[in-house]
Amino acid sequence: MLIKLARLSLWNRRGTALLTLLSLIISLVLLLGIDHIRKEARNSFTNTVSGTDLIVGARSGQLNLLLYSVFRIGNATANVSWQTYERIARHPQIAWTIPLSLGDSHRGYRVLGTNQSYFEHYRYASSQQLQFAEGAAFQGVYEAVLGAEVARQLGYTLGQEITLAHGIGAVSFSEHKDKPFTVTGILAPTGTPVDQTVHVSLEGIEAIHLDWQQGAPMPGRQISAEQALEMDLTPKAITAFMVGLNSRMATFVVQRQVNEFRGEPLTAILPGVALAELWQMLSMVENILLLITLLVLVAGLVGMMTTLLASMRERQREVAILRAVGASPWYLFWLIQLEVLLLTLMAMLGAAGLLVAALWGVQDWLAANYGLFISINPFSWYTLYWAGGILLSAAVLACIPALVAYRRALTDGLSIRL
Repeated sequence: MLIKLARLSLWNRRGTALLTLLSLIISLVLLLGIDHIRKEARNSFTNTVSGTDLIVGARSGQLNLLLYSVFRIGNATANVSWQTYERIARHPQIAWTIPLSLGDSHRGYRVLGTNQSYFEHYRYASSQQLQFAEGAAFQGVYEAVLGAEVARQLGYTLGQEITLAHGIGAVSFSEHKDKPFTVTGILAPTGTPVDQTVHVSLEGIEAIHLDWQQGAPMPGRQISAEQALEMDLTPKAITAFMVGLNSRMATFVVQRQVNEFRGEPLTAILPGVALAELWQMLSMVENILLLITLLVLVAGLVGMMTTLLASMRERQREVAILRAVGASPWYLFWLIQLEVLLLTLMAMLGAAGLLVAALWGVQDWLAANYGLFISINPFSWYTLYWAGGILLSAAVLACIPALVAYRRALTDGLSIRL
């Protein structure tokens, strides 16, 4: 009986109830949507590089090695000699390696020298392999593969020639103009630093620096692109390299052996651990975003309470009639509470449906433009805690208009006021 009366009371005030419901739905969609995207962004961040067991570079801090090898931020303290790289790559527990050579750029985008192992073994976002939107991987010395963002921002297409510059500045006066590279492939968006990277071969990096020394052309010596092809282009050093092991059980053993390598000072890090540490440093922004969303929800709940308080004056006669036919003050109290819970439940169901539809609609767009791969299903056991907290908050705030109805005297609604 009480549920039926609450439902009919809401229907009688359907205009006001609908506005309150829409306000709550918007607040809940913002709360659940931002919380879901926040968790998916964190998962995407920690999966920037996936399936790599170790990253090895010159002796430095864990975060510094992660930043320049994965995120292309900053510079290495020193390089790793090619002989050391080959020696470690022959370790019986190592299945594959990806050499990385940094230091050059193209119009502000970092250039990465690597080999075919990069396209074969590099993984991101739950072990997804790099895919080509156009073209294929480089085969020759003077060929380049562009990240999706580089190609989009600079308007490059297959077959176009580009020149690399020494250093990482957006504007450089030290360009390797005599050895241009031809674009042979454009990668699909990944939402990782791969999108902002120009990929070339290790031999290409070596070729453009044959007649350079200490960041400047060597006076009196000039080697053409054709002459460079006839020379030994084996790299002398690389910046870092990624390692995949035959067994995860050997991770800490190999890490310790690399860290204790006597040939030259090296550091081996676990990328997953380093990424988690880096995310913790950025968690303040995440918490601020969540706090703003919670304030939006509180504003929605307070708006609902304010609407109910405003409607209590219009419902004086209704309340008085209920009291006249025998309804107790507690009956009125629970009637208001039930109306609020019904509104909140309907808002939660509406928000859930709207959120799923919105995620389904923008999933491909987010992946294509921002490389953010999100799940359509935003619900988990954690969502139940949100639901319980929202219902409890609504019930607490509903106590104010419910107490107003409880304390209203019978004569308040039946007496005629002039």
